[in-house]
Amino acid sequence: MKIYLKTIIVCSIFFSAGCSKLPWKGDDGRSQKGSSNMGDLALQNSENEDVQVDQLYGLHTKQGAQIDSHKEDIQFLESKIDSIGSDVAMIMSLLKDMQQKFDDSGSFSNDSTAVKVVGEMAQLQMKVKLNKDRVFLMVGNLGTPQNNAVFKSQEEKNVPNLFPLSAARSMTDPLHRLKFGALSTYYDQSRAGVKWAVEEQGKSRICVLYQDTDFGQEIYDAVFDQLAAMNMEIIEKATNKPTDTDLTSQITKLRNANCEVIAMGTIVKDTILGYTKARQMGWSDVMFVGQVASYHPVIASQPDGITDGFYAFAQFPSPDKDSCSKNVCDWIDRYEDKFGNSPNIGSAYGYQYMDLTAKALEIAGKDLTVDSFIEALESIKDYKIPFGETVLSFGPDKHLGSNESYLFMVKDGSFVQMDDKNYSY
Repeated sequence: MKIYLKTIIVCSIFFSAGCSKLPWKGDDGRSQKGSSNMGDLALQNSENEDVQVDQLYGLHTKQGAQIDSHKEDIQFLESKIDSIGSDVAMIMSLLKDMQQKFDDSGSFSNDSTAVKVVGEMAQLQMKVKLNKDRVFLMVGNLGTPQNNAVFKSQEEKNVPNLFPLSAARSMTDPLHRLKFGALSTYYDQSRAGVKWAVEEQGKSRICVLYQDTDFGQEIYDAVFDQLAAMNMEIIEKATNKPTDTDLTSQITKLRNANCEVIAMGTIVKDTILGYTKARQMGWSDVMFVGQVASYHPVIASQPDGITDGFYAFAQFPSPDKDSCSKNVCDWIDRYEDKFGNSPNIGSAYGYQYMDLTAKALEIAGKDLTVDSFIEALESIKDYKIPFGETVLSFGPDKHLGSNESYLFMVKDGSFVQMDDKNYSY
C-alpha cells in the first residue's frame, strides 16, 4: 500500500497533501481515481495497494483576523480543476474575487467576515476534492472555520476527517463516526491550566481575557467549568476583538479586580498585546496562562524578553536541535536534507498525523473500505507520539486520542517545558 502526499506549504508552516492518481475501492465497489501532475512523496507498507488522501490548504488567519493570500495555492487549485466541467469558470471567478479582496485590503474589519470567507474557500476546495478527486479520506484539514464549513459535505460523501489542524472541541464533539482528533483541545488545555494554577500554585483569584469569537468562548467555557468543578467562580472577565491593537482598558479592568491568574483566550497578536501591556503598566505579580494557540515562537521571541514568564499549556514540545532526543534529532536531519530548511511544530503535526494514518491503513489491510479503515483506527491503543510523551488511544466511543497537555513557559526568547508531567483535569 502506498500513501501519497504532496509537498505544498500551508500557512507558512503546515504541509498540505494534494491529490494523486491513487485507486481505491469505493463503498459501491467501483474503482476510484484522482489526478494531479504534482510530484509524490510516498510511504510504503507491505500491501501492494494505493490509497488517496488529501488536505485542505489556502487562505489563513495570522495574528487575529488578518487574512494573507497564498497565490501558489490559487494557482495549484486552478491547475487541478481545469477539467472539472462547467463549474470551473464559477469556481475560479469566486477564488480570484477573494484573492483580489485580500490583495487590496490585507485584512477584514471583523472576524465574522474572515470566518465566512475562509469557510467559503474551504467549501470550494472540498467540492473539487470530493467530486473530482474522489478522495478516500482527509488528513490535517487546516483551521476551525474551514473544518466546520466542510463537515457536512464530507459526511454526505462518507469521507473521514482525520486530525484537523485545529484544537477546537467541534472537531470531535459530538462523537461522529467520520471525525477523529489526535491531541488535546483548547478546552482541555485551559481547564488543565486553571486546575494547575489553583491546586499547584495556590491561586484563588482566577480571571479570563478572551476573544469575542467562538474560539474565545471555548476558553471562557473551560475556565468557567473548571472553576465550577472546584466550587469557585471567575473573579473578572474581559473581551477583545481579534483586530484590536490596544488592550489597555481590558488589562486595567483585570488589574483593578486584583486578578492573580489570567487565563488567555487569545492567539498571537492579542496575547502579545495583553501580556506586554501588563508588564509596561508594572503589573508583574499576575500569571498569564495560555493554550496551544498561544504557544507560538513569535510570542516567545519578542524583543528584550518582554514576554518572559508567559505560560502556555500545549500538546508537545516543538522540535528543537538544542534539546531533541536522538530519534527526533535524526528526524530533523532527514527533514533538513530533504527540504532544505528546518522543521517546526507544523512539520511535527504533519509527520505524526500521517504516521498514525499509515498505521491505521496497515491494520485495515487489503480490500480497504471506509468502514474497515474506521474500525482499524478505533483499534489503535497506546500510540506514543514521536515528539513527546503523549500516548493516544482510540475506540468506538473515543475519537480524540488524548486530553493531556504539557506546561511551557517563555524564557530567554523560547518556550521551555517546565516538567515532564502530563496535565489534565
